[in-house]
Amino acid sequence: MKIKWLGHAAFLITAANGVRVITDPYQSGSYGGSLKYGPIKESADIVTISHSHPDHGYIEDIDGDPRIIDKVVNNFEFKGIKITGFKVFHDHVAGARRGENIIFIFELEELRVCHLGDLGHMLSIEQLTEIKPVNVLMIPVGGTFTIDAVQAGEIVGQLEPELIIPMHFHNEKCLFSIDPIDNFLFGKTHVVKRENSEIKVTAANLPAVSEIVVLQPEL
Repeated sequence: MKIKWLGHAAFLITAANGVRVITDPYQSGSYGGSLKYGPIKESADIVTISHSHPDHGYIEDIDGDPRIIDKVVNNFEFKGIKITGFKVFHDHVAGARRGENIIFIFELEELRVCHLGDLGHMLSIEQLTEIKPVNVLMIPVGGTFTIDAVQAGEIVGQLEPELIIPMHFHNEKCLFSIDPIDNFLFGKTHVVKRENSEIKVTAANLPAVSEIVVLQPEL
């Protein structure tokens, strides 16, 4: 499969058979212009939405007639991809401040890809057991509205993925009052900073030691 970081928490996952999944599509220019990533004009067969905020649930720019998955699902299957969604919360007070969030697991090509959405709390033992094993983890690291860099590091240690792709952090295209990626990377080893937005992942090319891959936003 190919994984392309479009920006923020939006990724395009393209399976070897051509099926295309977009995660958490954002509204370009939302929040008073604070989200400066460009519009998502990609086509998709499936769009997953972890929660309905404008920076995670905007589908109007997406081409095609995708199946929208914005609720908890159990082993939904589409052309070789199995998708499971687990309910968690957008904050550390059981959703009292920001509501619910859905963690999505994508199973394809002998791999498990996990997108945490806007996870706002540490995971329970039961939740960790449901989610594991994970090969590729897309994890928010900016804090304030999600888990922060320290919590993200702890969750990485609990889930033990081979590949970690950070998302949802402050940069020149995301002016939210959240932390930059350097807070998460501080003191970490096995960090690969790519010059492009996309990586190809197969069961055969997973690293032997857990690796953080920093992608550049496509948009």
